[in-house]
Amino acid sequence: MTSERGTDELITVAEGPVLTVTFNRPEQRNAMTWDMYDGLYAACERADADPGIRAMVLRGAGEQAFVAGTDIGQFADFAGGFDGVEYERRIERVIERIADVTVPTVAAVRGVCVGGGLAIAAACDLRIATPGSRFGVPIARTLGNCLSMNTYNLLVFHLGPARTLDLLLNARLYSGSEAHAAGFVAELAEPAELDAVLGRAIQRLLGHAPITMWATKRAVHRLRRAGVPTGDDLVSAAFGSEDFQQAVRAFAEKRRPEWRGR
Repeated sequence: MTSERGTDELITVAEGPVLTVTFNRPEQRNAMTWDMYDGLYAACERADADPGIRAMVLRGAGEQAFVAGTDIGQFADFAGGFDGVEYERRIERVIERIADVTVPTVAAVRGVCVGGGLAIAAACDLRIATPGSRFGVPIARTLGNCLSMNTYNLLVFHLGPARTLDLLLNARLYSGSEAHAAGFVAELAEPAELDAVLGRAIQRLLGHAPITMWATKRAVHRLRRAGVPTGDDLVSAAFGSEDFQQAVRAFAEKRRPEWRGR
């Protein structure tokens, strides 16, 4: 039995025991709007409310992207650091809701998976990706903002501090192969084989003990969240900076930002 919900930009389909969420803005490389974030939260609620759902899959429409972060146009009205803090809290609510989904969650990644997209993928339990996928948060050369402490925690938890610093300070994009070598990606699949590899992974999960998987997920996330400090001061300083404001304008005007360190 198949049932479908959602908007044109985010489609949620339940097919048997699997709930699939598709980010559906391929021409914008599936960049997230506020409505898409809200829809993703609702999809997580649906996964937990339906006892027939045994696994959840997140994926992007088209060939170019899983999710290319938050749509930068939505930052145009930010007036200062407070807006940045509120934004990161809103995103954290969604990211942690993904992590709290009772059933196993799998991100199927093809193309770019950056910014908020990387956080979404990191919040899932498993990631399957093509070798040519790209993972990163290149804000040091694009927007001049920073991440929430929760997202830093996610990246350090998955990649370790050295790789996290390499990824962020160098504004690097790891290939799917590099992310697999780092342990972030569980399985690699050539583009033509992604659906088949994903299907086998889901069938494997469906054959395992639900309570064991639930307890394992809860234990790992409790360990990750233990003692996470606040970072609102960092977020406020970055989002309230002149650098961030002019970088948002530069993006809209299709030019490179000019960093001034203030």
